[in-house]
Amino acid sequence: MSDPCLPLLNADDLIRLASAASGPCPLCAAISARGWESVPGAFDRKALRQLGTLRQPGDEEPTLQEHHPAGTNAWSGDAPIAPAFFPYNRCDVWECTGCRRPFLRYTEYGGYYVEERIRPVDAALVVDSPL
Repeated sequence: MSDPCLPLLNADDLIRLASAASGPCPLCAAISARGWESVPGAFDRKALRQLGTLRQPGDEEPTLQEHHPAGTNAWSGDAPIAPAFFPYNRCDVWECTGCRRPFLRYTEYGGYYVEERIRPVDAALVVDSPL
């Protein structure tokens, strides 16, 4: 669950953050995939600072609908980053303390596992599509 004091961010905020970043740097270079990946076990999570959230306040059951108009899938490196859709609607936004590269993070809860996922924000992939 997100901190209720975190600012609610949107697609424009993600584009602005990604455009201002200079990364990757040695602190965050271990996050190398363009799409979602598990947070590497050796990655120092203290290298990231939490900036905000994409979670809508009061929405206890955000949609599980995904946004893939060009035939991508959740694991595609070129999948759109659509804040209103899953899994982005369950993400918090973080940035590297070294280079300010922004990341999206959420926790996936499977039947027998819990997995922390992370994806760098690419401004070119951010879309503001409504449900």
